[in-house]
Amino acid sequence: MITDASVLQKGFVPDDSIHRNREVTALSRSLDPLTRGHIPDPVLLTGPSGAGKTTFTRFVVNQLEASAPETQAVHVNCWESHTRSGALFDALESLQVATALHRNSTSHDELLNHLAAIDKPVVLILDEVDQLDDTSLIYDCYATAGVTTILITNDRGELLREMDDRVRSRLQTADHIHFDAYTSQQLADILQARVDHGLVADAISEPQLLEIGDAAAGDARVALSILRTAAQTAAYNDRTTITTSDITDAIPRGKQSVRVRTLDSLREPQQELFRLLQATGETAPGELYEEFAATRSDPPTKRTVRSWLQKLAHYNLVEYSGEGPTRTYTPVRDAPQAV
Repeated sequence: MITDASVLQKGFVPDDSIHRNREVTALSRSLDPLTRGHIPDPVLLTGPSGAGKTTFTRFVVNQLEASAPETQAVHVNCWESHTRSGALFDALESLQVATALHRNSTSHDELLNHLAAIDKPVVLILDEVDQLDDTSLIYDCYATAGVTTILITNDRGELLREMDDRVRSRLQTADHIHFDAYTSQQLADILQARVDHGLVADAISEPQLLEIGDAAAGDARVALSILRTAAQTAAYNDRTTITTSDITDAIPRGKQSVRVRTLDSLREPQQELFRLLQATGETAPGELYEEFAATRSDPPTKRTVRSWLQKLAHYNLVEYSGEGPTRTYTPVRDAPQAV
């Protein structure tokens, strides 16, 4: 059934830009000055989760490194590396220039000096950039010679709203490329390309792929998870075709698998916040913050907790209703329990 499991994984980078030609062309054009020895302006990529922002950034950067081999690219997940120094250290470590540096003791200024000392152009991809505790890192990178930043987030307005004026003014002129959610047919086409490379011939029909696309609601991560789950079920039962029953069973399991992986990726205080929301049910962010802060010896700022809630909503762990002072948050139905 499964001939190449790697193409069914989230991190797989395709060799074509199916249904993302416009976005790939725009990002390639933004980075083209690097092929002529110039440093481009920052690039901001926005769009819902599962729209291909990270995947096709890697796709374009892989092409760039082939055409401009002196360029070095590095990807930093700010959900995991959320401090100024932590994100910089991870970037330098990936660039293999952090051997004499220390994550917890090397100062931010010294880390920036090491970044500036690199004698080749650097493309720094700050994924989930809205999760940085201090977005002044964006300004630092903008002001560092030889560094091009690609910023990836869900919502441009949310990102700009949380920045100070100095950083916001820089991003107002950044190239902005928006990724719309996929349609069901586009997801079916994307899955077909994965099927052609990763499953035996005639393993699944086009209507079945469209059913998965409908269930995924625009999110390629969910679509791949459903397909992978269905294929694994068929393989376990020694079948070379995926049945309608396999897909029906795989839809809730595939969706839940994505939620569980997202929940597992949360840091301890984020998990505690989600646990509290599950215990209290629908809650206004101000009330939730007060309860959460009371449990922490060094609570994060209200702005930080607000950004966590927004991100949890983007990742379909919580949902919200209302706007401004009337907004409330609620865990989604069937959300996995935080432990």
